[in-house]
Amino acid sequence: MAFTSFTELKQLDDTQIAQSILDCKKELFDLRLQKATRQSFKSHNFKHLKRKISQLLTLERQRAQN
Repeated sequence: MAFTSFTELKQLDDTQIAQSILDCKKELFDLRLQKATRQSFKSHNFKHLKRKISQLLTLERQRAQN
């Protein structure tokens, strides 16, 4: 899972952004659950998901202000 570029995220509409935020938060929850239950997981996915969530939230706030 590579970093998603901000320009790719800008092409999404508002409903897709909201859905992507929910999906990423669910994936992050699942990763935390895997970590807590000592299942195998890729630890770098925490960083990727947190970054993507923050980019999506930033984009959502920018659109709300305009």
